[in-house]
Amino acid sequence: MSRLSPASQLEKIRAARIKLEKEEKRLMSRTHDKALAQIVQIAHAAGLTAADITAALGSKGKAKPAGKSVAKAPKAKRATAGKKVAPKYRDPANPAQTWTGRGRMPQWVQALHAAGTLASAEIKAAE
Repeated sequence: MSRLSPASQLEKIRAARIKLEKEEKRLMSRTHDKALAQIVQIAHAAGLTAADITAALGSKGKAKPAGKSVAKAPKAKRATAGKKVAPKYRDPANPAQTWTGRGRMPQWVQALHAAGTLASAEIKAAE
């Protein structure tokens, strides 16, 4: 029984690896060919062109319907967005607390509103 040298063993392993890589490529090619044939058939039945498919592959979101380009317009900001507004109401129990009348009502405003006395907390223009 003869023993192979390490160099010979490595050469055998490399040859086996090359053979396996070729077999893998052959099998992958067959699988890819079948998948591509199915894709072409589906695209043809749906009326999609190669450009539609290319555009869908290039997009990061959902694929867009064929021949339709949907561009979203930027949302228009309100003229008052981001601007400071003078307070409209002041808490009678704690004058340091105020409310502009925008957004969620503070608890003290909710209490006055429920009692029907919110008008008493309005800040007059002369203040």
